[in-house]
Amino acid sequence: MEDFKGSSTSLVADVDCTAEGKDLCSTHGVSGYPTIKYGDPAELKDYNGGRSYEDLKKFADENLGPSCGPANLDLCPEGDKKKIEGFMKMTADRLEGKIRNALKAVEEDVPIMKKVLAHQKKEKGEL
Repeated sequence: MEDFKGSSTSLVADVDCTAEGKDLCSTHGVSGYPTIKYGDPAELKDYNGGRSYEDLKKFADENLGPSCGPANLDLCPEGDKKKIEGFMKMTADRLEGKIRNALKAVEEDVPIMKKVLAHQKKEKGEL
């Protein structure tokens, strides 16, 4: 971790999920130890590769770096870029409301849609 000490673009950290880091671990679905996560802090992904320093360094060199987002619009596909630019014009309250509405639709509507789809396939003899 010393290699990244003081970096303005990378963070390598140890989190104790049994103490001060309990809420952070819960937020990111950490249930087993040791767990390695990587990526955007808002959308961490599970790392399942080798655990040696060499394995981790190779993975980081080949897979990590700047990605599409508000700070790197030049890395975004045109469609994503336009969406991000539109979202950046909204207030935080408006964005949070849009997120709540989208999550509600997924939580409430998708299970019903799946039931309807299964029923349609059953009627057509596809199941």
